[in-house]
Amino acid sequence: MRVLTTLRDVRLPDAWVGAGVVRDLVWGELYGSGFQPSAVRDIDVAYFDPDDLSRERDDRATRELWAAWPDQPWEAKNQAAVHTWYEAKFGNAAEPLGSVAEAIATWPETATTVGVRLDGSGEIQVLAPLGLDDLMGGVWRRNPRRVSVERSLERLARHRPADRWPGVRVVPPI
Repeated sequence: MRVLTTLRDVRLPDAWVGAGVVRDLVWGELYGSGFQPSAVRDIDVAYFDPDDLSRERDDRATRELWAAWPDQPWEAKNQAAVHTWYEAKFGNAAEPLGSVAEAIATWPETATTVGVRLDGSGEIQVLAPLGLDDLMGGVWRRNPRRVSVERSLERLARHRPADRWPGVRVVPPI
């Protein structure tokens, strides 16, 4: 909850916490030995600012989160700007996106295509453009929207979902 409160209070445009940290929390509780905050490698923050596509915007957003709650592995990325750097980093082009929901729908595994945040009254909002079935059902499945089979296999080897969460079912990438 402190992560969500911090995100809300920093007021990045259309910002959501998502990806691995949400998956790790849910799967740690449902399919593992519990969620371990100390094991979180990064707190992915997706926001949408079409008026500033610079890398400095991401750095500034990350610094703002860090200032609000230091010593956390914040990683803020402007989803409006992903198409400007994605090909150089991953080898394939990404189309410009019109919203944070469109962006989240392209994330690597279907179980990670989920964002959460607090609204102004403290209610949790969930953004799940591909639904919640794979996250809640413990299914690791490649999202073919942007991730190649090869990259998916690399992610599978690195994350080892069957070892980390014994009840999770891995759907081999095809």
